[in-house]
Amino acid sequence: MTEGTTPIRISALDQSIAVVGRPQPESIRDTVALAQLCEELGYARFWVSEHHSHPTILGTAPEILIAAIAAKTDRIRIGSAGVMLPHYSPFKVAEQFRVLDALAPGRIDLGLGRAPGSDGRTAFALNPMAHERAEHFPADVRDLMAWVYGEPLLENHPFGMVKAYPQADTEPEVWILGSSDYGAQLAAHFGLPYCFAWFFTDGRGGKRAIDLYFENYQPSERFPEPLAGLCVWCLAADSEDAAQHHFTSRAVWQLSRDRGIFTPIDSPEAAAAQPLGPHEEARLQQLRDEAFVGTPDKVAAKVHALADEIGVQEMAIVTWTHDEEVRRTSYRLLADALQLTPAVAAQ
Repeated sequence: MTEGTTPIRISALDQSIAVVGRPQPESIRDTVALAQLCEELGYARFWVSEHHSHPTILGTAPEILIAAIAAKTDRIRIGSAGVMLPHYSPFKVAEQFRVLDALAPGRIDLGLGRAPGSDGRTAFALNPMAHERAEHFPADVRDLMAWVYGEPLLENHPFGMVKAYPQADTEPEVWILGSSDYGAQLAAHFGLPYCFAWFFTDGRGGKRAIDLYFENYQPSERFPEPLAGLCVWCLAADSEDAAQHHFTSRAVWQLSRDRGIFTPIDSPEAAAAQPLGPHEEARLQQLRDEAFVGTPDKVAAKVHALADEIGVQEMAIVTWTHDEEVRRTSYRLLADALQLTPAVAAQ
């Protein structure tokens, strides 16, 4: 651990990224294999995301991936980052995660999001009423919590007699995930943990959201104290040059994203060969300067510095590379630099 830093819990997030030249099903299988590696290395949690009809992100069904990972792991916490609740019935989501908790008792995290995780047409294909359900997100979270925790719904609730099974002594840990003030304030209202998607906004709005969360936090029975985290994009390699080389794939993808173009991740050589104008060259250099990319000690120091600056207790790391072994090596190097051990993995 970097000297002078506050201890933080380190986790991983994976999105099952599409890669040029690799069959898409391999990305799903690589997510399961990465979860096994992260357990061995001592990461506390392993979360998987939900996106739909996205040319880059293939993780569409976190509840299924969580079940597959649960069957291949023994200790690490596994969760969604997150289930986009407006697409679904809160009751059905509660049932799914109660089943997952039966498969991996005490190891399941249920991260909830309000964003569509897709474009408007795709959201409509998932749920023709999704635009209305988003307005009911607070009530849906309230009801879902009651079903997940096995507690009564509000008095005179039309579904008051409906129960989510199986019931057990353990239960999923509910989180709110977001990239704006809205999720932070909702998590504070319900007394739930909150994670801000720092990598999604390039940090914009992150400090304000976390500050709002702590300032407005209402203690709950399960979480008498606030619990906050950030998810950051990181890449470590044995040398600065090697890390920056492999980061080229992600950085050039970000340039395309800025123009509304989403593609599979290309090799660093192919990405570097793309012609760029002066504005894009300047943006590329900005991305390199701001990224958590470099040697393990450099990246670990940045992780700790950001956690200290924002005041969070947890950090989740997400990494995209064209070469899967480069990505796995990055997680290994960071586990060592951050001094993770299986003994301090999830309780």
